[in-house]
Amino acid sequence: MTLTRNDLIDWVYEALARAGGELSPLGVAKSIWANHESDLKASGDMFYKWQYEVRWAGQMLQKSGRAKKTRKGNSSIWSLTGK
Repeated sequence: MTLTRNDLIDWVYEALARAGGELSPLGVAKSIWANHESDLKASGDMFYKWQYEVRWAGQMLQKSGRAKKTRKGNSSIWSLTGK
């Protein structure tokens, strides 16, 4: 599988949806690892930067209006907007 940044947008969205629409970035990464570990391991160079790319994907979801970021104490929470 050739994994791209754009695939991670879908995976972030799916992780948020599986969690009821809200997760921390760490929770998103854990969910992606739990559901796509073998894809990540087979992704070549993307394996070494996928956690950075997850943050980029989260920003793309925010820019498109499909998600938003809020603060809870010292942590960020990503939430689906329903769009």
